[in-house]
Amino acid sequence: MDFANRGNRPAQQTRPADSQPTGESSFAPQNNKPSKKGGFDITKIGGMALLVITTLLIVAVIFALIFVKDSSKPETDLIDTSKYQAVFLNSQDGQVYFGKLGVYNKDLYRLTDIYYVRVNQQVQPGSETPTQNISLAKLGGELHCPVDQMFITRDQVLYWENIQDDGQVVSAIKDYQESGETVECGATGAANQQQQQTDAASGTAPAGSEEANESDTPGTEETQLP
Repeated sequence: MDFANRGNRPAQQTRPADSQPTGESSFAPQNNKPSKKGGFDITKIGGMALLVITTLLIVAVIFALIFVKDSSKPETDLIDTSKYQAVFLNSQDGQVYFGKLGVYNKDLYRLTDIYYVRVNQQVQPGSETPTQNISLAKLGGELHCPVDQMFITRDQVLYWENIQDDGQVVSAIKDYQESGETVECGATGAANQQQQQTDAASGTAPAGSEEANESDTPGTEETQLP
């Protein structure tokens, strides 16, 4: 064996155990996908929220159609043409008229077949406390002979309402109509004026005062309220 040349040979290099061949990656492939365990799906949450909002909007629309429907009706549909209406005026004496109400235009109401309440004060002999005689009078017998039709501006109407047929007012109107009585033009006003002149000449209380009984005035078409 040639031991002489052994020292001249280059030393054989040993490859480390953890070294890898050239061209191979030293990093193992990694899975970057997030784990679904314990996480939230934003798409599903957004879909559920949209579904809840849509359901609430549908419920709100149905509620508005059911409960707010009457408020959108025109006033002409609210007037019951088969009944009489009571019209309360915005006046100091609180005058009330009863009749058939209609909307003439945006500024005026039209009232026909008109009645109104008349309160007469009467003092009984030996009594200082006057008693009230309430009756229902038909429009048309006044001194100026008005036609049985009235146009009322909207700003003068405090409110109006449909009245039932079995009430005292409508019952009195029906009694008057069934009696066949008619209103004489100017009879009420002329009779009242004549009565006032007679009272002034005799020194008695004038008609229309608390001491006078206006229910005895001739020519007045009135129906006694129960």
